[in-house]
Amino acid sequence: MAEYHLSTPLSEEQIRDLHVGDTIYLSGQVFTCRSRLHRWVFDEGHASPAAAMERDALIHVGPIVLREDGKYQLVSFMPTSSIRFEKWGAKSVREWGLRMIIGKTTMGEETMKAMRELGCVHCSPQSVSPNLWCDSIEIDDVELFDELGTIEATWHMNLNELGPFVVDIDTHGRNLYDEHRDEVDANREAALRKLGIPEDFEYTRLY
Repeated sequence: MAEYHLSTPLSEEQIRDLHVGDTIYLSGQVFTCRSRLHRWVFDEGHASPAAAMERDALIHVGPIVLREDGKYQLVSFMPTSSIRFEKWGAKSVREWGLRMIIGKTTMGEETMKAMRELGCVHCSPQSVSPNLWCDSIEIDDVELFDELGTIEATWHMNLNELGPFVVDIDTHGRNLYDEHRDEVDANREAALRKLGIPEDFEYTRLY
């Protein structure tokens, strides 16, 4: 496992050098995206926002942003679960030319396949509260604010050494969450055997 300090735009070579478990700090221009933007573009047929076509790093986040004295102030930054967007994951990688997706949890097999083919990784925040990272983020602009609302709009962000993130899906077919799941399941089975608890044990239901 290695540590990388990367800046957008990201090259395919840089991305293919990354492996599951590597630590990433990211600088440069990125954009935000949640479910409403995916539906707006891929299901409803609207044009992609300019940021999606110009920037190659996407963050699954709905930031809370205030506008004061003509400037944007980031109040809250908490990436959301990426698996929610699996329906559109492969399309977003292909049509937006993505090199990196940042969000919590993992993504599914179709997105992983597109990442392997085209050179894209998924990274998760290594932080109890990414809100502590707000000082590393500047808001430049926003698209589709009126159409999608403040949380679902496409925010243009400039990052300054934002991180750490961990690479959890790489271009070599590995998925950190799948690998941990196997380890956790094996440890659970060993613990049940040691304690003499039957495999069909169920938790007490309180409702």
